[in-house]
Amino acid sequence: MNKIKILPENIANRIAAGEVVLRPESVVKELIENSIDSGAKTIELIIKRGGKVLIQVADDGIGMSEEDAMICVQKHATSKISNMDDLDAISTLGFRGEALSAVAAVAQVEIKTEMREEDIGTLIRIDEPGEIYKGKGSFPKGTSVAVKNLFFNIPARRNFLKTDSTELKHVIDTFNRTALSHPTICFKFFNEGDLIFNYKEGTLDERIKQIFADNMLDALVPVDERTDFISLHGYIGKPALLKKNKGEQYLFLNNRYVISKQINHAVFSAYENVLAQGDYPFFILFLEIDASRIDINVHPSKLEVRFEDERDVYHFVLAVIRKSLGTHDLVPSISFNGDRPEEEKLGINAFQKSERNDFSDRPINRNTTAAPRFSEEDIDLVFNSLSDLGIERRENISAPFEEPENINLFLSTPSLNKNDDEGAGSTFIIQLHNKYILSQIKSGLMIIDQHVAHERVLYEKALERIDANLPFSQQLMFPKTIEFDPASHALLKEINPLLIKLGFEIKYFSRYTVVVEGLPDDIKQGTEAKILKEIIDEYSFNEREKKLEARDNLAKSYACKTAIKAGDRLNETQMRLLIDQLFATTMPYVCPHGRPIVVKIPLEEFDRRFGRT
Repeated sequence: MNKIKILPENIANRIAAGEVVLRPESVVKELIENSIDSGAKTIELIIKRGGKVLIQVADDGIGMSEEDAMICVQKHATSKISNMDDLDAISTLGFRGEALSAVAAVAQVEIKTEMREEDIGTLIRIDEPGEIYKGKGSFPKGTSVAVKNLFFNIPARRNFLKTDSTELKHVIDTFNRTALSHPTICFKFFNEGDLIFNYKEGTLDERIKQIFADNMLDALVPVDERTDFISLHGYIGKPALLKKNKGEQYLFLNNRYVISKQINHAVFSAYENVLAQGDYPFFILFLEIDASRIDINVHPSKLEVRFEDERDVYHFVLAVIRKSLGTHDLVPSISFNGDRPEEEKLGINAFQKSERNDFSDRPINRNTTAAPRFSEEDIDLVFNSLSDLGIERRENISAPFEEPENINLFLSTPSLNKNDDEGAGSTFIIQLHNKYILSQIKSGLMIIDQHVAHERVLYEKALERIDANLPFSQQLMFPKTIEFDPASHALLKEINPLLIKLGFEIKYFSRYTVVVEGLPDDIKQGTEAKILKEIIDEYSFNEREKKLEARDNLAKSYACKTAIKAGDRLNETQMRLLIDQLFATTMPYVCPHGRPIVVKIPLEEFDRRFGRT
């Protein structure tokens, strides 16, 4: 007796249906996509019990004839593919011809459809696979598909469904994603007979407001780059809108929602060090590529995608997102929330509107509205060795304005005359507790963390040196001998090629001894042993805990341990130089580790605190 048998068709269909229909959300996705392909202007979704009892999608599309209605529930029945060439340039959302047949294999299905030019429509009902009831009637123009009792004939699959609320959440997520990608279509969502969502047709901006919040656009940065071969448009979230989950990244390829690890990685990389570990950026991006250059026929779910020129697409997305972030002022604004003092909490306002290329809300030099200009000698003086300019390590301050230079700064602050245009041509700048730099800006007060600000400057300087491979080293008059433990010595030798590019000159002797003959110009002579050991310790920690790539790891470790510290006293020139250099970097808002560098306190917050509102 043969042990190998051909499965009966009804069993094979139920098994195959599992590739397409995973849960109620899968049915919703397939039915709505069919409605969009039909040219519908209004799509209604009706859900009961999280989709377990009823999923109904009704549209006002072109409808189907009786013959098409009978064929549409058959396996591999589709109107979108007719030959092999069509597979190379798929432009519709549905194309496999598997959705309705798969659904009919695991649920009870009822289809009502009527074409716009017909006076009577067709009713198709399938209660058991293979048993089709056909009838006639007068129905609304378009098509309505009702799916009842999902997995009624596969109890094991039904038992694996989650709670009604969980399944409903998945359905809502899919509904919102689809509505987001087609803002010119009206979408309605009914749950247990109640109208939950009613998205009117309109623009993408209007749909974003409908789905998220009226002020959501203020928290987003627009993206728009179009070429003959590839285009990218949409929105990315400001750094203050970073999320702790992956659920709010929306990528649409030719208006189809897809999941692409490569594109996500490109976006994450563009945010560079804005992202701390566990953070994810919010984005709504529409990528448009010739359909012949992509393959979405990877999996029945149609969520995966392959690109013909994956590397080119990756670098295009990376460059466009970086450009978009770099053309907006993204300094977060902070305020206190709460009506009573004991309830007040410091909060960051992510929904602060910012205009493209508007960087006017930054500190300016006194008596000028232009950005400060400094000579190379001035910059070298500050960043080569701040201690040479008289910086002292001070842990305690007895009075906040005890230094004459600070007093002079306040004497030269803007005039109190209301006719003096609020002193727009002059700003004060002071150091608070040798940690923070405070400066007047157009909207209120800017606060800068001096350590992480200098860290950002040094990080980008380190990356440039490593990439340029033109090391510049200051030679030590008396080379420094340093002894390391075995592990640190091995790591030091491993990253030596990168250290050389950075400006270190190190010779390795027997056992675990090295001699340092040259240093990068950011490190003060006399501190080389301490700084080098701290860099190696930081590099080892990042490699072990954060899995950083070697180049990025060394630049971060170097910047962190070489930067000025909290407690280093700066004079006015040094503070202004530091601010100037900070805002010349590509990302002046966060340090290489993701900590904020700059925050603003708006003038309105001061007015509120002093009872002026």
